[in-house]
Amino acid sequence: MLGQKKKFSRKEMKEDRLVTFYYQAIAVFDEHKRNILIGVGALAVIILAVVLYTNNKNIDNEVANLELARVMPIYDAGSYQEAINGRAGTKIIGLKKIAEMYSGTENGEAAKIYLANAYYALAKFDEAEKYYGSYSGGNDLFKATSLAGLAACKEVKNEYKEAAELYINASKVSEENVLNPKYLMFAGINFLHLKNKAEAKEIFVRVKKDYAKSAYIREIDRYLSQVE
Repeated sequence: MLGQKKKFSRKEMKEDRLVTFYYQAIAVFDEHKRNILIGVGALAVIILAVVLYTNNKNIDNEVANLELARVMPIYDAGSYQEAINGRAGTKIIGLKKIAEMYSGTENGEAAKIYLANAYYALAKFDEAEKYYGSYSGGNDLFKATSLAGLAACKEVKNEYKEAAELYINASKVSEENVLNPKYLMFAGINFLHLKNKAEAKEIFVRVKKDYAKSAYIREIDRYLSQVE
């Protein structure tokens, strides 16, 4: 005569399923362990590569900062060509080399802005446009400067529509930028060059309304008188 079937408690059933799952997992691992280990190894290599890349970027950024500190007194003194090329016989390598060697780091990208400014001051507008346009850093002030610099280069070439649009874009980068009313004023001036008084007036009125305490209000009033 068969004995009565044993009734398993919930706890025992749960433990039984856990044991079953454990052995199934072991079996799957044994069957695919080569591929799993290869995958884990590949992931480790990727993680290591990312860490090394980040560390190298950080080191490069610090070196670029040091190189900038050496050349900035020359730039601030207005010796723009020397600031671009560097000073022979010294450790000052110049903005152009800093921008090229450390491109992609924050300080290397900052060097591009100073380099573009230097070229613009020397009336080398094509070179200035090149480096303003290549800025890819994360600093909002430099982002706005790069757009405004491009606008200034377009303005010199009488490309007033593009200049106006770039100045407007520069004013949109950050609400905290104290140069926003200046950028908008320049956009309005470029619309005046295009004989587009309606657009110019709209911008001048906006500046007067939104930036009432700006140092550019007197100039805005002067330009407004031209579109009334």
